[in-house]
Amino acid sequence: MSLPRFGLFATCPPGLEPFLLDEVKQRGWTAAKQDAGGVAFSGSWPDLWRANLLLRGANRVLLRLGTFRAQQLNVLHGKAAELPLSDFLKEGQPFTVEAVCRASKIYHSGAAEERVAKAIAASTGAEPSEEGLKILVRIVSNMATISVDTSGELLHRRGFKEDVAGAPLRETMAALLLRACGYTGNETVVDPMCGSGTFLIEAAEMAAELAPGRARTFAFKDFASFRPDAFDRARTKALGQATGAETRVFGSDRSPGAIASSKANAERAGVTALCSFEKRTVSEVMPPLNPSSPPSAANLPGPPGLVITNPPFGARLGEAPDLKTLYAAFGQRMREQFAGWRI
Repeated sequence: MSLPRFGLFATCPPGLEPFLLDEVKQRGWTAAKQDAGGVAFSGSWPDLWRANLLLRGANRVLLRLGTFRAQQLNVLHGKAAELPLSDFLKEGQPFTVEAVCRASKIYHSGAAEERVAKAIAASTGAEPSEEGLKILVRIVSNMATISVDTSGELLHRRGFKEDVAGAPLRETMAALLLRACGYTGNETVVDPMCGSGTFLIEAAEMAAELAPGRARTFAFKDFASFRPDAFDRARTKALGQATGAETRVFGSDRSPGAIASSKANAERAGVTALCSFEKRTVSEVMPPLNPSSPPSAANLPGPPGLVITNPPFGARLGEAPDLKTLYAAFGQRMREQFAGWRI
């Protein structure tokens, strides 16, 4: 028996869609298309599960329930009531509706949310609430698209980064920026202002081919049609086994607290063996030594790799005079010690 297929949409920050598209296609959805704010593709239930488990750059994975023209609230209500919602919501299940309206005759998002919530409650017996399964309504130029969020918490919440330094970077954005820099898991990565280690832990997981969603739960487990046995089989197949990666990632920071956070987060993620963290100022950063060099050349640096960092920029961390000195020291160190590296 063939499985039903759905329209799926993986979201990401604007400007990073090409790199998410590259990842989605690499994962096997070769017919995927780039769109504003993400990547559209299609699949069955196992594809939906795999997308949440494996896509490292997606903020969330949406399942498209329907798209239709709606210029009046009563049309929106009627069309929403016709959607195949029984696969997702059961009687008494809490759900919430979030709407965005742009350049449309339906311009009040609160009114749109209320009408869609009433339609869903009437057709399924589910209970509108401030929390619960999230239904997303997007009305642009009088075209309404209604989706169900299959992820729950945003996918950057991998479940490992409990220790957070100041102004942390989201894991999903770090993964897309690594991909944008050409990182494939096969080279050395250095972050001289590593904070809580986000770039480096993502790089280590990519090198070890670890699934980013391996330690968290997802909203689709609350779907009315969810089958735990089928999901467990698909999950086992999707996760596979971590490879014996030899690539190392190296982080440093002037803050002892940041180094402690990075080490703790790497340990929770299971990539401690691939990571090295040391307390150093930017002016003390050196290219990592080559561990495979013969004893006669033991102090030679390894081959050039990638330097990637999210430095303080003054909005939340650092004052302008301090940052000027920091950036000057960073540039000087890169020129003197990291010739041939991508930065």
